[in-house]
Amino acid sequence: MSGYGGRRTQAERDVITVEIGYALCSAVFAAAVLFGAVAGPALLFELPDLAEKSLLRTGLALAPVVFVVRVVSVLVRLRTGSQPSQPGRTNPDS
Repeated sequence: MSGYGGRRTQAERDVITVEIGYALCSAVFAAAVLFGAVAGPALLFELPDLAEKSLLRTGLALAPVVFVVRVVSVLVRLRTGSQPSQPGRTNPDS
């Protein structure tokens, strides 16, 4: 933003939109991979009922947690700003 409480430019709004989309897509992917890794054996193999239910419930419990953690971590990184304060400079000693 150009000033405190000011309006955002179109470029700033576009960056926020892209980051939100990235956060959601990467969170869905991470949650799906985790669910597949935890609950996959229960879906692919013939396991005892207790093991099958445990793996499915664990996968169903962990996937939303991973989703939320991933979204929050990406959006917090956006808020804190991961770019240098002075354009073109990467080191404080530059």
